[in-house]
Amino acid sequence: MRITAQPSTPAATSAEIRQQAKLADAAQQFEAMLMQEMLKPMQAGQDSWGGEEKNDDPSADTISSFGTEAVAKAIAKGGGLGIARRVIQQVTLEHQRDTEKNQPGTKVWHSAADTLK
Repeated sequence: MRITAQPSTPAATSAEIRQQAKLADAAQQFEAMLMQEMLKPMQAGQDSWGGEEKNDDPSADTISSFGTEAVAKAIAKGGGLGIARRVIQQVTLEHQRDTEKNQPGTKVWHSAADTLK
């Protein structure tokens, strides 16, 4: 499953498309980092590879952390927990609000939640 940011207008410019692709990539990376942090406790619970005695070799820890990172990235790339999609939606909404505020002659209605920010 590919997570993408939808263009805000049908006639989006190439610069907007690149910006949206960057947003989607950053949101996916953010979700992967969160997933990696969630998976770390499971990695710490493993005594060893293949049931052998605990090995104090630092390279085993490095390989294990690379494995955790790869699993987290794969989960996020497959849609993960939906965090990346939500980040994209929120950032896009905030961008649209800022754009509307800066356009002359546009009246923007704000909710009570907006005034608390």
